[in-house]
Amino acid sequence: MEFSIRAANVEDCKDISRMITELAEYEKVVDKVKVTQRDLEQDGFSKNPFFHGIVAEVPEQLKSKDGHTKIGYALYFFSYSSWKGRAVFMEDLYVMPDFRGKGIGKALMSKVAQLGMAAGCNQLNFTVLDWNKSSLDFYLSQGCSDVTSDLGYHYMSCNGEALEHLAQP
Repeated sequence: MEFSIRAANVEDCKDISRMITELAEYEKVVDKVKVTQRDLEQDGFSKNPFFHGIVAEVPEQLKSKDGHTKIGYALYFFSYSSWKGRAVFMEDLYVMPDFRGKGIGKALMSKVAQLGMAAGCNQLNFTVLDWNKSSLDFYLSQGCSDVTSDLGYHYMSCNGEALEHLAQP
C-alpha cells in the first residue's frame, strides 16, 4: 500500500484529534479524552512544544470510506532516564482499522525511533494496555521488552484533585 510518513503540522490537529477519539474508542476509554483540537494546536506547535507528532497519509485515491487521507499518527516527547540518559516516549501510536496490517504502524514506530536516535536518545518508551495482545505481541517481536513483567515497574499517574493536593506546600 502506498503511504507516506511526515512531521505533523498545525493543520493536522483536526485529524489528529479525530484519531485520538478513535483510539480512545478502541481502548474503551473515550470518556477520558479531555484534549481538544485547540489544545493540540497550542501544546504541539508553540515556541516550546510539549509534544511532537508524525502522521501517516495515503494518496487521495486510497482515502478512507469517510474521505480521510490522514490515516495514522504517533505523538512523542523527549524525556530523561537517570539510569540511561536521553529517551523518547511514544504517547500514542494509531492506525485506522481499515489500514492496519499494511506496515503503517511499524513505519510510524520506526520513524519515532529514528527521530529519537537522531536526538541522541538510547531508548524508546511507551505503554500498551494489558488486554491488547496483538500489540503486545507485535512490540515483543520488534525486540521491545515488557518492563512491568521484566523489572516489576508500574507506570503511575497523579492528576485532578490528587495532583492539586500533592502540589500543596
